[in-house]
Amino acid sequence: MRKHVVLALLALGLALPAARAVAADREPVVYTVVPGDTLWGLSERFFNDPHYWPNLWAANPDIANPHFIYPGQQLRFYENRVEIVPAPAPPAPTATAEKQSAVPTPPPEALPEQPAKGKDFRTSGGEGYLLERDLHPAGFILSTHQNRQIVGEDDIVYTDIGRVNGANVGDRYTIYTKLGAVSHPVTNVILGYKVIPLGDLQLSEVEEKASKAIITRSYQEITAGAYLMPYRDRRVVVPLKAADRDLVGYIVETQTGNQALAVGDVVFLDLGRSHGIKRGNLLYIVRDVAPDQRYAQAKIESLPVEVVGALVVTETGFNTSTAVIVKSVDTIYRGDRVELKKSR
Repeated sequence: MRKHVVLALLALGLALPAARAVAADREPVVYTVVPGDTLWGLSERFFNDPHYWPNLWAANPDIANPHFIYPGQQLRFYENRVEIVPAPAPPAPTATAEKQSAVPTPPPEALPEQPAKGKDFRTSGGEGYLLERDLHPAGFILSTHQNRQIVGEDDIVYTDIGRVNGANVGDRYTIYTKLGAVSHPVTNVILGYKVIPLGDLQLSEVEEKASKAIITRSYQEITAGAYLMPYRDRRVVVPLKAADRDLVGYIVETQTGNQALAVGDVVFLDLGRSHGIKRGNLLYIVRDVAPDQRYAQAKIESLPVEVVGALVVTETGFNTSTAVIVKSVDTIYRGDRVELKKSR
């Protein structure tokens, strides 16, 4: 199918006056993609904002790679979203046509599902983060009911949080585990410690220096020794938005520790608030392409990068951030580069 795609960024879409932008009180504009069209150009043409393309791309699962779009594809533009216009079904062959045809007509390709009418990313609450500073937990799980090795939702545990800590029946805490130090895959500098939420608990009985609690939610297996922090609901809705500056960084670690990654996997980046990254920013995952100088008429230092996926930032620290992979066209690995270059 790739032979039918057109490499984007060859040309911007023809500019239209601002008056042609889609408005809320008008019928949607139906547009047929032509060679040379890009998400960048279509964002500028129909939304008067070339940097709107991350929303346009992330909201449409049929557009797998942002650098490829399909000539002949029809798009229906609304005020703040775009829909794919389903292609008409081919007419059923007549009996005469069937007799005249020696080779049966292959069935048409399945149409893609209708894309979502907008895109907000909802976090599960269990993504985790890189701890960049000293940790001061509110307490620890000291023991489990009947000394079970692993507990989960609705199980009973015991903590070292009591009235002396100001605790009361009904207080809620988030359960965490702190894993090993995370080093940068390029510089080897220690960036912090991987911290993963395991679940939540609520105190049911409180004594002077200890308490009994019930686990109200679990993301992963919970054991004695896990530490507790005051409850904070990390399940948030993250609206996708383009960054307001160039960003270049790396995937420095993964939540699971796996090296090979795909859509839905959680990763940690070496980009934080100090670099200008914000929750909701959508970045490309890219790899360099080495030029073969044997076929170049002049020395070429670099070629356009290969885009292998995209991720959305769900939480930011000062120098690091948490992100979830939302698109992939190839296997993604720890150490892959992430970027957004507004000039590209």
